[in-house]
Amino acid sequence: MKLLSWNVQWGRDASGVVDLPRTVREAQRLADFDVLCLQEVTRGFHALPGAPGDDQFAELRALLPGYTVIAAIGADLPALQDERDPGQTVPLKPRRQFGNALATRLPVGQVFRHALPWPADSNSPSMQRVALEAVLDAPGGALRVLVTHLEFYSLRQRLAQVDELRRLQQEAADHAAHPAPAENDTGPFVRTARPPGAIVCGDFNSAWGSEAYTRMLEPLAGSPAFIDAWTALHPGATPPHTAGIYDTKQWSDGPLTCDFVFVTEDLRPRIRSCEIDGATQASDHQPIVLELG
Repeated sequence: MKLLSWNVQWGRDASGVVDLPRTVREAQRLADFDVLCLQEVTRGFHALPGAPGDDQFAELRALLPGYTVIAAIGADLPALQDERDPGQTVPLKPRRQFGNALATRLPVGQVFRHALPWPADSNSPSMQRVALEAVLDAPGGALRVLVTHLEFYSLRQRLAQVDELRRLQQEAADHAAHPAPAENDTGPFVRTARPPGAIVCGDFNSAWGSEAYTRMLEPLAGSPAFIDAWTALHPGATPPHTAGIYDTKQWSDGPLTCDFVFVTEDLRPRIRSCEIDGATQASDHQPIVLELG
């Protein structure tokens, strides 16, 4: 199974040009992926730099025939005033939505959209963040894939969000150990069993070795702990930068390693490769490709 995780900045490349079809073509060039996990996908945010299309989730569905495309919205805001009719009653444009997408050609079981904690921090701009989870019938066994994008400005919020990702893993492992039966064959009360093995990927806005990064790797009661898939295959090495390599205007303080693919310890024997592509300039971030056996 091949998974590609990438903060695509709504299809905006390092020079500021938005072209989502080009972004998808670049992802396809890098890997024949079974799962594509994207951050910073938008709907109704035409006013963002580069003017993305009105519904990038719909664009992804059109660009990826044969894939199931799942959306999860973090920030969900009304249309801007100048995008409404003169009577200010009916928006002419869709709501402004910002979140994550997961596209896969594997069979999809349950899907969960987890709103991440957003504790007040009056010193920092921030937005609601989300983790999108899908249970996939993958080669080698079912597993859970979560794609997320943590808060940029507030350390307090990032740490709370890491804690929630860890709690969600413990909850899933508890469901795996203590499944409840379905109420019937047709209703929403399905069997609660979920695979304990998980991949959590995305833009963590946390430097490699930072407090949030190291907290993600701490032991988990009742569940296998998370490991960094890249460092598991490159012990003792420092990972390459994943943001700000080519877009030096947005990243004026210099490049950063803040995008990761974490997997639960039980998946370690299945990791075949995990590489960060440092060449593409199709985003301000670099993509990561994970292969599991």
